[in-house]
Amino acid sequence: MYKLKFKIIVAVLLITLLVLTGVGIVIGQLYEDFYKNNLDDRVEKEANLAAYMLANEDLALENIQTKTLEIAEMLDARVTIILPDGTVVGESTTDPTTMDNHLKRPEITAVEAGKSVSYIRFSETVQDELLYYAVPILNDEKEKLGYLRLGFSTKLLSEMTAMIWWIIAIGFSAAFVIIFSITYRVTNEMIRPIESVTEVANELAEGNYKARTSEGKRDEIGQLTRSMNILAYNLEKITKRHEVQKERMETLIDNMGSGLILINTKGDISLINRTCQEIFQENTDLWKHQLYHDVIKHKEVIKVVQTIFITEKKQRLQIHFPVHDEIRHFEVYAAPVVSVRDKLKGIVLVLHDITELKKLEQVRTDFVANVSHELKTPVTSIKGFTETLLDGAMHTEPLREKFLTIIAKESERLQSLIQDLLDLSRIEQAYFQLNWQKAQLHSVVEDAIELLKEKATEKQIDLQLHIDGETTIEGDTERLKQIAINIINNAIMYTPIAGAVHVSIKGRDDDVTVVVSDTGVGISKTDLPRIFERFYRVDRARSRNSGGTGLGLAIVKHLVEAHHGKIYVESTMGEGTTITLTFKRYRID
Repeated sequence: MYKLKFKIIVAVLLITLLVLTGVGIVIGQLYEDFYKNNLDDRVEKEANLAAYMLANEDLALENIQTKTLEIAEMLDARVTIILPDGTVVGESTTDPTTMDNHLKRPEITAVEAGKSVSYIRFSETVQDELLYYAVPILNDEKEKLGYLRLGFSTKLLSEMTAMIWWIIAIGFSAAFVIIFSITYRVTNEMIRPIESVTEVANELAEGNYKARTSEGKRDEIGQLTRSMNILAYNLEKITKRHEVQKERMETLIDNMGSGLILINTKGDISLINRTCQEIFQENTDLWKHQLYHDVIKHKEVIKVVQTIFITEKKQRLQIHFPVHDEIRHFEVYAAPVVSVRDKLKGIVLVLHDITELKKLEQVRTDFVANVSHELKTPVTSIKGFTETLLDGAMHTEPLREKFLTIIAKESERLQSLIQDLLDLSRIEQAYFQLNWQKAQLHSVVEDAIELLKEKATEKQIDLQLHIDGETTIEGDTERLKQIAINIINNAIMYTPIAGAVHVSIKGRDDDVTVVVSDTGVGISKTDLPRIFERFYRVDRARSRNSGGTGLGLAIVKHLVEAHHGKIYVESTMGEGTTITLTFKRYRID
């Protein structure tokens, strides 16, 4: 509506401005021409009078300069007397002998041509703009004695012209403002009812269906306002129903656990839910209204879409593709969207992330395989040596003792493996509880070192303990001892003969840190992220020969986390490994 008001006001004001401007230009030009004509008449009369005064003078005499100055003072103008050959003999503003020949000046040329014309130009002699007018000096016999040229400054003419234009501008501006005020007021009276209806229409367009307009007179505008109010009422009821349905659908789509993509027949993505951002790890909101094969980078998904477009049949399959250096698995349900007339309207894809299920399945498979392998080795040994004994070796004293020792060792290893499996199973249970109490961490570590001292002595390993500060924490003493034994035992196991294992305990304000450093073989960067996996061994041969089950660090990690602690591992190949355990002093509820 502002456009209509603006058009009316602008049209009226533009016409007014054009008319006033035209009239102002005409009036101003008339005043300017009138004043200049008067000035030209005055100059012409004064020039003729001065020429008459010089008609009986001898222009070649020296006193002509004095006469020139008298005329200049009398007329308050610049006076120049020029001989017929162009020589200046009289000049009121400078020495005439220094002046150039003036025969080619425009005003002199005009006199020669029989014209009576004034010229306005800038004078280098007086450094001012002058109006020049020249007349011939004739004696009584009408013989040309020379020329008389008058020069008047145009400053007064410019001032008068500027003043005339200022008067016209101020007068017409005042008229323009008055006309604008009247036009604005009249236009407002005409447009106000329509503006009211327009505002209501805009409110309706923005979703405010409670907006209403005042119903005016019983004319065309009044009928328009009443119709607008009825329309608003009906729209309010319809929109409420639609918004409820839309909110339910959007909430369902955005919060469903699977990714949803709707593609139209042109291949443009019409709808994509929030879950797709987590699946593709991209800002999928930018994919809307884009071709699917331009924005989706994974060929597996593109292939599914193309298959549906070609076959127009439902498909359910599993695919996998890399997402940020990780292979993720998805179950895809794709189906064509068909109209009532069996015409293809698009396709819909539902992607359900089954990566964790695949990982769990792989973990279970690996676990069963590892357990089977770990159990098979000692069972095979026990069975083999038992059969050997039964076949007659039991009657040979040295063989019997050797084989029974091996059977006992393998039985102990089998028992240790089963015990670790049971421990790990209990720790991973949701209902696993620690026996929280005050624990002296340095005493726990000292007990563990005492148990492992003989093993360290056998390998000539320098096993040292350093304690700094208060080491009392809240925790499960037995489980803390289990952690210490596993960590220190590993350090001794992977440290060569005559190496060193140093254990330090440092108490701080909020926590206590246990650091176990060894000079062992070290762990490669490739193996380092996997050392807490079940049955994972850096050196399988060394671990089995030493009786390790491959579950120790997995148990340690779970027990440390159960104490709300943290475990860090740093290692350099050929130099050794450092494991840092940090425990909070107080239990976190």
